[in-house]
Amino acid sequence: MPEQPRSRRQTRAAILTHLLQSGGTFRPPLAKAVRLSEASLSRILFDLKAEGLIEEVRRPAPYVGGPTALVSLDGSVALAAFELSTQRLSVGVGSLSGELHYTEHVPLPKRPTVESVGRAFREAMTLLRDWTRRRRITLAQIGVSVPGLGRLSVSGNPIIPCDVDRLRDMFGQTFAGVPIDFTNSVVAHATFHRCRTENYPFSGTHLFVFVSHGVAGAWMDDPAEADALQPIELGHMVFGPDGPRCRCGHHGCVEAYTSLQALAELLGVSEIELLRLGYEWANAIPLSSRVRQELRRRLFRLGLAIGNTLNVKPCGGVAISGWPSLLAEDDRKAVIEGIDACLLGGRKLAQVSLAFVPPSTGNDPQAALAFAAFCLARSGGMPAASTEAA
Repeated sequence: MPEQPRSRRQTRAAILTHLLQSGGTFRPPLAKAVRLSEASLSRILFDLKAEGLIEEVRRPAPYVGGPTALVSLDGSVALAAFELSTQRLSVGVGSLSGELHYTEHVPLPKRPTVESVGRAFREAMTLLRDWTRRRRITLAQIGVSVPGLGRLSVSGNPIIPCDVDRLRDMFGQTFAGVPIDFTNSVVAHATFHRCRTENYPFSGTHLFVFVSHGVAGAWMDDPAEADALQPIELGHMVFGPDGPRCRCGHHGCVEAYTSLQALAELLGVSEIELLRLGYEWANAIPLSSRVRQELRRRLFRLGLAIGNTLNVKPCGGVAISGWPSLLAEDDRKAVIEGIDACLLGGRKLAQVSLAFVPPSTGNDPQAALAFAAFCLARSGGMPAASTEAA
């Protein structure tokens, strides 16, 4: 079946998203990756360079007689990021490569309300507006990450109460004309890993699972497509109505067994202490045989949730990010055993590859910044109302 012709926006998006994921490449491999002739690629690169979206710098040729101009995203493009977590709202300005130039954190009350979250956003917007005005910086894109955001929770978020429609109006008044996109936090972290993690294990369609304050997943597809990132709430798969209470209101969810809060309770420390230890908790906190056995049982449940998800929608790869990545391989095997228990014939017959990637919690607003870069690249660097000539 012949390939459908792409619009100008889609072609530009394919180029920019490839550069975002690769960090930069020479023209011949770029042309091959986005399925363009070098002549067609040159014409589009001329436009992108004139618009200040890409740059070409001289690099040693990869082989004798090879190209010497490396194509990469322009480091002068400024993006803004807002990342909401259970304890604070982080705001920052950074580049397409992920370099942060400015960061502020606005604390949230212990029991946030729609009003208090709205005030935090108002304060963060004012800080950002004043900082960019003093430096005469023009923002190209704003990305906003909100935990629990979904099609049913736009104005009634079950995790952190906030009114997204009201927030959109606030952004429109404060940053008129700047493109803005909201997303679920798992999508932001999935984007961060896909675009920022060196040697990220998957390039094609796969499932990304994020185990942190909550447990969620995202379907990862062709980054140039409009529906490339689809959040799924696999953490609220119920294993038994008599299990621990989950923040969603049900009992026995996989999140109630494997979230950071549940992990802290199992280890006998506060969640704040666990966050303070960061990546070192696995070495700093000794695990008794009883705790280790219970930990593995909970990881097995996580594997069951992932396996059940793959039974509904099969795919060839699963990337898991979060605290399970910090454990020894023997402990992580429980996740694999849970997945195998759900797939007929196990992962080998289902042809599923599994990889653990480092946690990304605590570096906010880097995930939201990566999402902002992704949104700009996916749009082809074109305004939403611009004509899409083929």
